[in-house]
Amino acid sequence: MSESVEAASIAGDMPGQANSKGRPVFRERLYTSWWAWPLPVIGAAIMAATVHMGYPGVRAWLPYAVLIPLAIAIPLWLGRTKIEVVDGELWVGDAHLPLRFVEDAEAITPAEQRRALGPDLDPAAFMVHRSSIRTSVRIWLNDPDDPTPYWVISTRRPERLIAALKNS
Repeated sequence: MSESVEAASIAGDMPGQANSKGRPVFRERLYTSWWAWPLPVIGAAIMAATVHMGYPGVRAWLPYAVLIPLAIAIPLWLGRTKIEVVDGELWVGDAHLPLRFVEDAEAITPAEQRRALGPDLDPAAFMVHRSSIRTSVRIWLNDPDDPTPYWVISTRRPERLIAALKNS
């Protein structure tokens, strides 16, 4: 197994982003898009209303106090991803890639994104895609032993990410 494959894997006892000593050259946080929020909140309100109709007193308002905050917190927690370039590595969520394996990086414009993520996408590529973000960056790898040809990462600031990858 190549070094870049080991670096990108999320198994084992990786130190994680919180343990980095250096200052990030690039940092961006991706969240769940706005249209993912109404359905869980409406579902939680309907479940709470169902319990409310059957029980008086504390049991009437308690489901609202528990279910609606959970319907907000769970998508917020599950839908967040951090992109960082720090200490000579690109971190995307829990996956990381040493920058010595980055051959080239290119911005994918909104006009090109549908084709790049559809017919032109290699099935072995590493992807972190958010449908609400219209621009991405394709990062080509130069490790012949790695089965992953490139990474595709959604980002709102593709030029800054590319500059951080090339300058670090």
